[in-house]
Amino acid sequence: MNKRKLIYLSIIASLLLIATFTIVTFKINNVYAAKYSKYELLEKFTNVMSIIQNNYVEKVDTEKLINGAIKGMLQELDPHSNYFTKDMFKEFQIETKGEFGGLGITIGIRDNVLTVIAPLEDTPAYKAGIKAGDKIIKINGKSTANITLEEAVKKLRGKPGTQVTITIFRKGVDKPFDVTITRAIIKIKAVKYKKYGNIGYIKLTSFKSNASKEVINALKKLEEENIEGLIFDLRNNPGGLLNEAINVSSIFIPAGKTVVFTKDRDGKERHYKSSLLSYRDLEIPLVVLINEGSASASEIFSGAMQDYGRAIIVGKTSFGKASVQTIIPLNDGSAVKITTARYYTPNGNSIQNVGIKPDIEIPEGKIVVENNHPVIKEKDLENHLTNDELKDNSTNISVNQSEQDLNNDLQLKFAMDILKGLIKYGSKEKK
Repeated sequence: MNKRKLIYLSIIASLLLIATFTIVTFKINNVYAAKYSKYELLEKFTNVMSIIQNNYVEKVDTEKLINGAIKGMLQELDPHSNYFTKDMFKEFQIETKGEFGGLGITIGIRDNVLTVIAPLEDTPAYKAGIKAGDKIIKINGKSTANITLEEAVKKLRGKPGTQVTITIFRKGVDKPFDVTITRAIIKIKAVKYKKYGNIGYIKLTSFKSNASKEVINALKKLEEENIEGLIFDLRNNPGGLLNEAINVSSIFIPAGKTVVFTKDRDGKERHYKSSLLSYRDLEIPLVVLINEGSASASEIFSGAMQDYGRAIIVGKTSFGKASVQTIIPLNDGSAVKITTARYYTPNGNSIQNVGIKPDIEIPEGKIVVENNHPVIKEKDLENHLTNDELKDNSTNISVNQSEQDLNNDLQLKFAMDILKGLIKYGSKEKK
């Protein structure tokens, strides 16, 4: 009996050994196959490059070929992954600091078409009437089909004072039309602010370096004037630096809250949390304005405010970019920008290709006031009684500049009215 058991055990051990050996051999073969396949493809690449160098009708620059191949690889991934030459990388670094030469538009490739993400306020493009969502189909008469972002930026930027003509296709307009714009030095002033009665207004144009400090300074000055509510305008804000999105969010929500979290291709999460700033306002009633030009960092901020019930979001659905790019400098001064993760709002919502949907959707437009219909009120009647509580009983009331501003901006007017309701009847219940 013992012999029989030993025989069985020996057979089982042998089978396990054979199975283990087979699995290991299979894995090793797979690794070798993968490596061999990669080497084969690299060999194919060098063969093609050699054919071009030896047979093309003109002499070719090897560096130009390699750069072109790198661009092609990254373009195959997604619209936001790309390659920066030395010069382009320098320009990119200048842009994030807030001053550069050009038209004042943020562009991207959407549905394989060069598209305006947002015009920057008070720039030549903004003054020329360029809008978020405009398709640039020609630059100086030449088609932008298959153009890269780097090539487009190079063509659009230039010496201040020179002109560039872009051909625009705009939804709702029958035919494409040309717009000629004079280039200028673009200085991005991140923050503008003003006061409408008891309501403060802050316009953030870009999440550039130190944007949060500028927002804090503006908020301090407004609160010194005893504002009771705040409109935070992110319309046509194309985004910027992730850390600034976290910092600006930290002004309005408690420390230690997830502002946004990312997932890499392995599903690993990384949570970015609000920090404890020296100056915060966790109580002021808040309305955030967004539109189709609000992208990236603007959507991170808006998503956090919406998920925590900290603000009412008003306007139009945002751009819909929920991916994170990492810039990796190369030894020769060039760099690769590659998408490394997707991001999600605190509640775990992805807004990729969807955007932040406002709590109250309001289209862009103006308010037209018609005073053609005559009306008669008590004050118009002969011998009407006066109001003994009013010192000045004058009936000549003129519309002030602030009201004219609001009538020219339907979204801002609605935001103002919503905020007045919050102030009067209590802030939106916090989650």
